[in-house]
Amino acid sequence: MRNYLGLLSACAFVVACSSETGPTPPGPASAEDPARATELLMPLPANTVPGLEETDLRSRIRLLADDAFEGRGPGTEIGEQTADWIAAELARTGVSPAGENGGWFQTVSMTEQTLDTAASEFVISDLTAGTQTRLELGTDLVMWTKHQDQTDLSLTGSDLVFVGYGIVAPEYGWNDYSGIDVAGKTVIILVNDPGYARGDALFKGQAMTYYGRWTYKYEEATRQGAAGALIIHETAPAAYGWNVVENSWSGAQASLVLEDQGQERPIVEGWLSNSSARALMASAGLDLEQLKRAATRADFEPVPLPGLTASARLVQDIRIKTSRNVLGMLEGQERPEEHILVTAHWDHLGKKSAQRTGGKTEDFYRDQIYNGAIDNATGTAAMLEIAEALAATPLDRSVIFLSPTLEESGLLGSAYYAEHPSVPLSSIVAGLNIDGLIPLGPTHDMVVVGYGSSEVEDILADFLESQGRRVIPDQKPEAGYFYRSDHISLAKKGVPMLYPDNGVDKREGGIAAGDAATSAYRAQAYHKPMDEYDENWDLRGMAEDIVAMHAVIETLAMMEDWPTWYAGNEFEAIRAASLEAAGR
Repeated sequence: MRNYLGLLSACAFVVACSSETGPTPPGPASAEDPARATELLMPLPANTVPGLEETDLRSRIRLLADDAFEGRGPGTEIGEQTADWIAAELARTGVSPAGENGGWFQTVSMTEQTLDTAASEFVISDLTAGTQTRLELGTDLVMWTKHQDQTDLSLTGSDLVFVGYGIVAPEYGWNDYSGIDVAGKTVIILVNDPGYARGDALFKGQAMTYYGRWTYKYEEATRQGAAGALIIHETAPAAYGWNVVENSWSGAQASLVLEDQGQERPIVEGWLSNSSARALMASAGLDLEQLKRAATRADFEPVPLPGLTASARLVQDIRIKTSRNVLGMLEGQERPEEHILVTAHWDHLGKKSAQRTGGKTEDFYRDQIYNGAIDNATGTAAMLEIAEALAATPLDRSVIFLSPTLEESGLLGSAYYAEHPSVPLSSIVAGLNIDGLIPLGPTHDMVVVGYGSSEVEDILADFLESQGRRVIPDQKPEAGYFYRSDHISLAKKGVPMLYPDNGVDKREGGIAAGDAATSAYRAQAYHKPMDEYDENWDLRGMAEDIVAMHAVIETLAMMEDWPTWYAGNEFEAIRAASLEAAGR
């Protein structure tokens, strides 16, 4: 029994005995290559039923999280068999292929860049004292580059500048780069929004905006012409510990193939540990806490670090690979040209070579397989369970099932789909994303991440009321979870997307028990090898949540109305323009 599972109730299952599972030879994996089925690592479940059954759900999670898939790493020979397995399972349950050339897949071209940490270095030079300090990779700094055309890059004598939150937001009257040209310089940036630090209504207050996301910070540094961009890590505003940074950004890093091969990006991007950032500021005669307070004001001006420069060498291996989104569809009977979208990413972090354990026992990291049982075998299994149930019911609108790749690498698979959709985006009425369901047991509630966004939430709230349950907002809006899963790729194109999550108010133990179990998962298993399936999981609550998600999707597929973003939502205007252009 793993430590974090001690906080998850292991209760008696409530299942239908008709849905027992067992290994059977898999069916065809794809229309492109039916023989591929014989190569699948894991058998498809047998004897599943169209009803939403906990036993079926358990079987699918168990298989997807098995060591045989080696952590479902995209672009790897074994990891890619996950996509084959999902396609075969969709086919078995009655879903039709909806990918390229009449097949199951959409090819996503990617680069896999792996930093050679032994040959790479990052050095701070103190020109006044005549000293040099090499930051230890993994402990002080995690770094990478998005340049895709060079295996050996250098940054030499780059001036350092603290740019606060690194935000340029005209609508908020905010410009952290005001009055300075950072071309060729290395910018040091705070994570999250200034509203989080101030605890007031600035920006969106405690709720993170896209300006608070690390992806935005590097994008803005690129627009400003910076040669280096480093974010200071802090656990609370980042919503994860340094160990997540080290695990997620070490080893092979995937990106979509960029037209300019990343030439516009900074030479070096990365995260500074909090302790190394404080030491760096102190060596320049600055105090990090004072700088943080100054950065929460709209009149903040960038602060150079006098006498300090950064130099780096990044030696990397670059490989061009392909991964695949899985696409299936149930065609609607009355309005097949209108679509509902269901997404759940299939990838995780794969299998990594042994790395620094940070004082943990070897058992903690024992096989270096990042199984991703919760993230996101649960969501993928839920999507498959819903697909099987919907396949047994005639629907008015068509339902697309999209299982993107490369979510863990920055939502790349869904971003690719948003740029190359299988149907016009204006024909997608609404969508629902499933990602990382924690086995808490039954709860009185369900969380809507990004609560207050669209009318799709109302459909969920109405059904939960029939279950004697309720919708509640994301309990940590400052963590920016609404911007951290695949639905955001479609939302940014205007498609109303619902991101439901498991509740926190456990029927057995209340909110305290739910918070404890969720916190334990985040601290001990999230993006770690400990995210493994356990037979003691209590899936009753997850099963109830999936029933509610199914109800939302079925309602969307049968109703005539088009749900919209709530007035004032940041994506409302994009949606209106999209529908107007399509004549809707």
